Amino acid sequence: MNHQTQQQSLTPAPDRTLAPTSLRPLAERRTWPRSFADRLTAPLPGVKALARFAREGAVRPDRSCMEDVPQLPFEPGPLPRTDADTVAVTWVGHASWVLRIGGLTVLTDPVWSRKILGTPARVTPPGVAWNALPRIDAVVISHNHYDHLDAPTLKRLPRETPVFVPAGLGRWFRRRRFVRVTELDWWEAAELHGVRFDCVPAHHWSKRALTDTCRTLWGGWVLTDRNGQKVYFAGDTGYGHWFEQIGARHPDIDLALLPIGAYEPRWWLRDVHCDPEEAVRAMDDLGARRMAPMHWATFLLSAEPVLEPLHRVREAWRAADRSRADLWDLAVGASRVIQKPGG
Repeated sequence: MNHQTQQQSLTPAPDRTLAPTSLRPLAERRTWPRSFADRLTAPLPGVKALARFAREGAVRPDRSCMEDVPQLPFEPGPLPRTDADTVAVTWVGHASWVLRIGGLTVLTDPVWSRKILGTPARVTPPGVAWNALPRIDAVVISHNHYDHLDAPTLKRLPRETPVFVPAGLGRWFRRRRFVRVTELDWWEAAELHGVRFDCVPAHHWSKRALTDTCRTLWGGWVLTDRNGQKVYFAGDTGYGHWFEQIGARHPDIDLALLPIGAYEPRWWLRDVHCDPEEAVRAMDDLGARRMAPMHWATFLLSAEPVLEPLHRVREAWRAADRSRADLWDLAVGASRVIQKPGG
C-alpha cells in the first residue's frame, strides 16, 4: 500500500513486554488516543523519498516475470478434521488463513475479494471457497490496509461473529453493525472459549482514507489454546526488535505465520515489509518451532519477481541450517496439522 507523505516524529512506545497481562473483557468499549503515530518504528516517507520513488520506483514485477504466474502454487483441498486439542492451518492466500485452534475456527485478515482498491486482481483465487467454510468462531485483523481489511468479505459474516482488532479499529466494525468487537492494545489479551488472543506489536502503520494516517493501531496476534499450543500471526510487519520481545513474552511458539513478500524496492519497503531472509531471521528472534510463509503469491503489490519470495525463503532456511520439515511453504489452499501433545 502507498505511504503517507508527511514525515512523523517518533516516540518509543512504553516497553511493557514482560509485564503481567490481565485479560480484558470481550467487546469492551474503550477510549483511544486520536493518533498512534508514536508507535511508528521508522518515519513514514517524506517528499524526497516520494520524489525518488517517482523517478525510479517500480510497483509491479517486470513483464517477463509475469510468465511465472501460472507456476504459483495453488492446491485447494478439503479442510482437515480437527478437535479441541488439534491445531491446523489452511492458507487461503495473502494474509488470510483458516486457523483451527482449541476447537475454534478463526479467520485471519480475511480477503476473499477478487480485487482490492489500488491493486490488480489477485493472481491466485482463494484457496478455500467461502461456502466450504465451517462456522466461523472468530476473526482477527492486523490493521486497516485494504489487502488485510476487506469490507466485501467481512460483510458475508454474521454480525454476531466475535472480532479481535487492534486499538481504535472497533469503530469501523461497529459502524457495520458488528456487535462483538474486542479492541486490544499491544501486550493486551482477551479469551474466547478457552483460547487466548494476545495483541502484539508490529513494525508497520495504518491508513485507509486521505486523513486517517495512524489513527488506528496495527499489530500481530498470538493465539494460545488450553494445552499451551501457540500460533503467531504476524500480519504485516518489517523486521526489527519486536520479534525478540514477542518471543520473550510468548516462548515456545509452535507455528509462526510470517510475511515474506511485497519487499521491493527495498529502500522503500524495508521498514514495513520483511523480505524472506528477514522472516527466517525473525524465527531465531521468536524462538518459534515452525514457519509458514504468507503475504505473497496472491496480490502483486511490489516489484520483486513473482516466484522469488519462495525461492529466497527456501534458500535462507537452508542457510540457517533449519529442518526442512519445519518450513511449511504451503501452496495456496493447502493445510498442515500440528498433532496434539503426545499424539
